[in-house]
Amino acid sequence: MPINVKIPTPLRGLTGDRDTVPGQGTTLGELVQHLEAEFPGMRERLCDDSGSLRRFVNVYVNGEDVRFLSGLDSALKEGDEVSIVPAVAGG
Repeated sequence: MPINVKIPTPLRGLTGDRDTVPGQGTTLGELVQHLEAEFPGMRERLCDDSGSLRRFVNVYVNGEDVRFLSGLDSALKEGDEVSIVPAVAGG
């Protein structure tokens, strides 16, 4: 059973308009590498030039914000659900 990755609407152009894609990796960083290999352009949308997650992209593993886990080093296992959620700003 792969890792299930929920893709937000702004990134679905990279995934052929799929809202959920399968992923692989033992860490979030490995998952990002896998997504980049499958869907070129994904990494630059998720990570900045230093390789860190962009500030305006929130990522959750089984509902837990990775910023409170281990960021890109957050552990993953088969069957986990990773949600990518763009930050919403407004006033």
